[in-house]
Amino acid sequence: MKITAAPRGLMRALLAILAVTTIATTSWAWTDKPVKLIVPAPAGGTMDVVARILADQIAADIGQTVIVENKPGAGGAIGVQAMLATPADGQTIMVTASNILTEIPHVMKTSFDPLKDVRPIATVARASMVLTGAPGLAAKDFAELGAYLKANPGKLSFASYSTGTASHYAGMILNQKLGVDLTHVPFPGSPPALMQLMGGNVTLMFDGIVTTLPFQKSGKLKVYAVASKARSAQLPQVPTLTELGYPEFDFSNWLGVIASAKTPDALADKINAAILKAASNPKVQERFNQAGFEPNTPLSPAQLTQSVRTEFERNAVIVKTFNIKLDQ
Repeated sequence: MKITAAPRGLMRALLAILAVTTIATTSWAWTDKPVKLIVPAPAGGTMDVVARILADQIAADIGQTVIVENKPGAGGAIGVQAMLATPADGQTIMVTASNILTEIPHVMKTSFDPLKDVRPIATVARASMVLTGAPGLAAKDFAELGAYLKANPGKLSFASYSTGTASHYAGMILNQKLGVDLTHVPFPGSPPALMQLMGGNVTLMFDGIVTTLPFQKSGKLKVYAVASKARSAQLPQVPTLTELGYPEFDFSNWLGVIASAKTPDALADKINAAILKAASNPKVQERFNQAGFEPNTPLSPAQLTQSVRTEFERNAVIVKTFNIKLDQ
């Protein structure tokens, strides 16, 4: 069979399309090498879900391989330290929740200062916490739950996704506000804690709505309240703890990308633009919504930095007020 060359006009058109596609891809690339997204939590957790949704789109946008690497432990400190140990060249960045920077440093000596060594780059979503319970609990609502906890002193417990985190804070506040004595049982991340909760080995847990929602929908967990000021669009029928008379429970965090504070301004701006572009993609937005995330309000780097400082100072008061320590 004789193969003829493509007409010159067709070849020029194909080359033009290729050139436009290449420009569209590389215009968002801040690097010509593979990118690593560190997640300071186990696979399957809230931050991991965000990272894997983002990684797919970022890779498509910048034309580079994007690898998600989980480094859980120490309430996120291990992951942050791993990121800071790499060159500040944009090759290794982190997908995290804001609380990683504002909780553990209050109760654990870390090798980094979250207000000086870390640079917030961009936000992509928000997530609230919920009070969730084992499926075998007879309590139908928060009022019945409170009565049950008070009727069983010294017998019940609450899980957290790590000592010194908001999950821990909220449980301690619950103890104080309800006058109960739930035993704190920490785990290295949400997934293992939720497994024990569903198995009935612990009684309650404050956890992110993203990791809780699938199990709530399948009847494997009960959700008693939302631990933020506003009700969740994912669980509109569930009251907030503020509505129930406990405004102290306000644990809603932004999720996004951070890097080393040594990252040059121009590079940080390029990464910011690429992350916001990926996050605004309709398919990414749909995946975020399906996973249970709340709509994102993009913040400038200055606003992000201030939000971290504000949350850090709020948590310092909580730790001091409730005398939260690593051995609780």
